[in-house]
Amino acid sequence: MKRFRFTIGNKVLGGFLILITIFAANAIYSILTIRHNGSIIRENTEVIDPSVAKLSDLNHLVSRSKMLVTNWVYMYRNLQDQQKLDSLQRNEYPVLKKELDALSLKWEDQKQQEEMKAIFTQLDAIFTVQQNEIMANLRTFEDYEDSMVKFMAEEALSSQILPEMGNLQKKLESLIQAKLQEKETATIVQMTSFETLGNTTIVLGIVVIVLGFIIALIITRTITGPVTYMKDVVYKLSNGILPEDNTRKFSNDEIGEMAVALEKLVVGLRSTSGFAENIGKGNYTANFQPLSQEDVLGNSLIEMRDNLQKVAEEDSRRNWATEGLARFGEILRKSNDNIGSLSDTILSNLVKYVGANQGGLYIVNDENPQDPYLEMAACYAWDKKKYVEQKVYPGDGLTGQAWLEKETIYLTDIPDDYISITSGLGEANPTSILIVPLKLNDEVYGLLELASFNTYADYQVEFVEKIAESIASTLSSAKVNERTQRLLEDSQQLTEQMRAQEEEMRQNMEELQATQEEMERSQQDRKEKENIINSTNLLFELNEHLKISLVNATTVQVLGYQESELQKMAFNNLVISSEALNQARKTVDEGHTWNGILTLKAKNGGEVVVKASAGKTRDMYANTHKYLIFAANITSVVHKHEHS
Repeated sequence: MKRFRFTIGNKVLGGFLILITIFAANAIYSILTIRHNGSIIRENTEVIDPSVAKLSDLNHLVSRSKMLVTNWVYMYRNLQDQQKLDSLQRNEYPVLKKELDALSLKWEDQKQQEEMKAIFTQLDAIFTVQQNEIMANLRTFEDYEDSMVKFMAEEALSSQILPEMGNLQKKLESLIQAKLQEKETATIVQMTSFETLGNTTIVLGIVVIVLGFIIALIITRTITGPVTYMKDVVYKLSNGILPEDNTRKFSNDEIGEMAVALEKLVVGLRSTSGFAENIGKGNYTANFQPLSQEDVLGNSLIEMRDNLQKVAEEDSRRNWATEGLARFGEILRKSNDNIGSLSDTILSNLVKYVGANQGGLYIVNDENPQDPYLEMAACYAWDKKKYVEQKVYPGDGLTGQAWLEKETIYLTDIPDDYISITSGLGEANPTSILIVPLKLNDEVYGLLELASFNTYADYQVEFVEKIAESIASTLSSAKVNERTQRLLEDSQQLTEQMRAQEEEMRQNMEELQATQEEMERSQQDRKEKENIINSTNLLFELNEHLKISLVNATTVQVLGYQESELQKMAFNNLVISSEALNQARKTVDEGHTWNGILTLKAKNGGEVVVKASAGKTRDMYANTHKYLIFAANITSVVHKHEHS
């Protein structure tokens, strides 16, 4: 794309355009300010003011609800307040909720919207408690005379409804204050914007005057400045001096283009000089860009750099391989008496030396010549849980295939599910896998597997193959020595084990006899405790449909039924209050233990009051659940209390 030339004439025209732009910007800013203030006024009128009013109405509604529900509990036959509370929940609250929902959608603060939803959710829950615990239970004179019902209603009022409503009113008051603060802030912003508009208009007038003077001064300097700079540069070049880096910006007119071209020449000469200096210091990785394709000096320097770099890399590879062979040869000489120690040491050093990220060393286990397999002798940063106990047979996967073919396998296209390199920050697939057989005289003693995020060069693969041959030679000798030592140790251990087993068998017989005696005492003690519980408490076992499947003798004696009459009888036929039974079943089905008072019907028509505990358990034989109820007969205590 052709560069635009900012000529002297264009500069003059640009100066006038800048002044016109300033005036236009001032006009646009004024219009935007007026529109912005209009939107603030609409926001206050249509959203904030109605929201504050409706939130206040909701706060008043909550206060009325507190008063009415309190009157419902403590003032019997106050029908007018009861009707008001019912109308408040059925008519007033839904209308007010709908209006506030519509207004909250226009609120800019997402947190306030969520808080409004939370308030409605909390208030809905409070009304539900009022309806279920008070309005539904306290309807008739008998309900108010029932001390238990009255107590439960008062408890719900004092412990749930009133505290929750007090907390709700605090949230509403906080939300009202937040909306009032928004209105005040918006008013301040509106007044500030008008003041800013007036000040901006005054400042822009001053800026136009100052800017006109500056533009005239700049146009003059853009002509004389580059001419002076070019004179100094040409003088230094004529004396063989490269000028220092210049951060000066030049204008884009005819004179400025001449100065830029001269600066480019100086930069190119400085870059060529620095590149030649880096080559002389042995830095063959230095970057250099010739001035053009026809830059004879620059292209010659690049060719010389490439040739010297190639020679240096070959020397570095030879030194790396020679040093590595000497290092691992020393390791193999020092640790050849134990295969496990040798495997760990050689693998750890090899992974670090070749720059791998994971490694595994497999050794052929041929104790059973008919069933040889590879077992992992050492690993480095490997997924041990998955692979340490793994057996690899000939032809199994890449490792088994390398064993079978006795050849090196090098892959750079790794399947996603083959293996992953894991660290504390995550895991990723390796870039390359190198599998090298530990081969000596065409016999494989094991395999070496390396995984890396980097790829391996040919000289690195060749180095690992040489190390693998040295490891195979050492393993050949170490396996023979270790096998001989193991046989000797096994023989000694077998003798000691036979002696220890005789003593252990004698001790086990004594412990077994003592354990059997203790179990007999524990079983007798458990039976005595169960007999005490069964003789003092009623026991019901119910199936999942609440039908009686089992009772104890105390239950038969207290209720006066035969055991056969109670079995398969629906338990609710024995319970006088179905509401208490339903509450107990709901609590137990939620995974809790229920404790409460039940009144049962005896066969003779009398009532038996029991203090019961109910729970739910699993029937392993029927593959379903069942209910267990333990109950203590407190009829005499209740009658004594009533008479007193």
